[in-house]
Amino acid sequence: MTDSAVRLTHLPTGIVVSCQNQRSQHQNRDVAMRVLKSRLYELEMEKRRAETAEHDANKMSVSFGSQIRNYVLHPYQLVKDTRTKHETSDVDAVLGGDIDAFIKAFLVAKRAGFDAAEE
Repeated sequence: MTDSAVRLTHLPTGIVVSCQNQRSQHQNRDVAMRVLKSRLYELEMEKRRAETAEHDANKMSVSFGSQIRNYVLHPYQLVKDTRTKHETSDVDAVLGGDIDAFIKAFLVAKRAGFDAAEE
């Protein structure tokens, strides 16, 4: 009887896989390599799931009242930033992309100690 068992160790992770089910050492090595690859794949997938869960835990709720700006188009026209309380009645310009005044108000408020993450 010949010894055909194979043991593989992945040094960076310390995962050890052994196989002695097949008749030849080459077949045992192939099976052990497939098992090692699947364990490394599972380890990487678990890492990614943990990162995704951590990222999802830091997300803000997308619900009514969590928006940055309010747009009122009828009966009067007004755009109001809920973080900085900056407002303008030129709704058409804001909807056309002119939000420089809101950006400036946010940067001034941030420099004055306002932190958007607090709200």
